[in-house]
Amino acid sequence: MVTDKTPALTRSPSASRRSAWGGGENRLRLMSYNIQTGTATSRYGHYVTRSWCHVLPHAGRFPNLEAIAELASDFDIVGLQELDPGSFRSGFINQTGYLAEHAGFPYWHSQTNRRIGRLARHSSGILSRYRPVAIHEHKLPGVIPGRGALVLQFGGPGESLYVILLHLALGRGARLRQLAYIAELINSLRHVIVMGDLNCHSRSKELTLLRARTNLSEPVHDLHTYPSWRPQRNIDHILVSRTVTVREAVVLDYALSDHLPITMEVELPATINLVP
Repeated sequence: MVTDKTPALTRSPSASRRSAWGGGENRLRLMSYNIQTGTATSRYGHYVTRSWCHVLPHAGRFPNLEAIAELASDFDIVGLQELDPGSFRSGFINQTGYLAEHAGFPYWHSQTNRRIGRLARHSSGILSRYRPVAIHEHKLPGVIPGRGALVLQFGGPGESLYVILLHLALGRGARLRQLAYIAELINSLRHVIVMGDLNCHSRSKELTLLRARTNLSEPVHDLHTYPSWRPQRNIDHILVSRTVTVREAVVLDYALSDHLPITMEVELPATINLVP
């Protein structure tokens, strides 16, 4: 059962209502993207030469965010990691809301997981063309705090779809505890999509644990997303329950971060009625 803090939904007042895909209301285009707070990185040296971008504002962040928004506008539900929810480095702008406005999404929500005073804040965010009926925020276990899970419930009369956005820890022990927590959270749910930067590969001990304790599967293995300029690691994932039919899963060559976006087209059971 999903429990924990239930935050308020944010709606973009001027967002368009256009449908991202003409496949019908029970087909969805999904994307998960770690955007590194809108900072472009195209080689390892940039982690040093552009390190100041992670704590100070810079003008180049906004054209990059607008390009990410243009990409996101082709999808129905977008899960984003490594955003700033409004601090000095982002010009006190919530980047999830900024992307929702520029990409034409009517619904969005930002989960703040770590605060460094007013200088920098770290969050995950969801953009959606469908109205969630409930949103829950969870703090994930770990020695170092600052990792969270964002759970959104969709669906009108009938059965529900649960979309879970994650950004897991760098250490394996912490990831195992975090995914054990997620498995316990969702193992009674029937229709589930899990997406995010999981910091582990498809055949890792961590994802093996998650699949063993839930009805989730990963339809395509070894989709490499990191680093964006020479992708060799598949650490970004979209997993689905067996009731969700996967039509396509691909990584996009869209290097506006140190990660590449992973995307999926799915078909939902007819018993799920999404509400625009």
